[in-house]
Amino acid sequence: MVITTDWVRLLIVCVVFTAAAAGVAWATDLTRPLPFLKAAVRAVLQLAAVSAVITFVLAHLGLTGAFLVVMATVATATAARRTETGWQGAWVGVAVLIGTVPALGLLIGLGLVPIKGIALVPIGGILIGGAMTTTTLSVRRALDTLKDRHGEYEAALALGFVEPVAARFLVRKPAAEALLPPLDQTRTVGLVTLPGAFVGMLLGGAPVWQAGALQLLVLLALLAVEVAAVATVVELVARGLVRRASQEGEVRLT
Repeated sequence: MVITTDWVRLLIVCVVFTAAAAGVAWATDLTRPLPFLKAAVRAVLQLAAVSAVITFVLAHLGLTGAFLVVMATVATATAARRTETGWQGAWVGVAVLIGTVPALGLLIGLGLVPIKGIALVPIGGILIGGAMTTTTLSVRRALDTLKDRHGEYEAALALGFVEPVAARFLVRKPAAEALLPPLDQTRTVGLVTLPGAFVGMLLGGAPVWQAGALQLLVLLALLAVEVAAVATVVELVARGLVRRASQEGEVRLT
């Protein structure tokens, strides 16, 4: 690959943005700068690897399916690590996939998404990524609520509520806060943001109405997937299937 001035400018801008994010986070005592540097390096390496194999993967349906499985596995592992749920993080995968798989199946079944890698990978990635983010946020909020409001949980048990009902009552609304970003994204689409599917189709030469129709389809599918993820998280936390190791002695769930 020939290094041109465009590549040099791209490298400089990427370094500046990464340094700015890490520097501001460190200077304002928000968090350590190291996670930003690691994230940037990983993004470079992963995108380089994907760029090297994606053409081959998209040309073979079997490899496309395997690639989607890898996406779902990484999403589950990432959500489990962020929620500090240890081995119970495997249950987080249920929340990630419970809406994603039916949604993708419906789109394929109705012929709206062709059974081709070039369509399945980006649409599947968008749905899996949205479910991962929403699952992570809702699990964190739910488990934090159980910890912070443990006294209310015990009071509910004393009043005769069974354990899942008491936990569900406490975590439902905090977990639902994870839906605010996707709701705002859908409400403001076209006014504040022009999401990737829309822009990508326009850059590819598709008619504006077709790009808009696809973006609307993706946004609404994403909303359904993310609501399903949060509802599943609430149920998993309420039944004690997802919780942090530090909370096992605090919350007695069946």
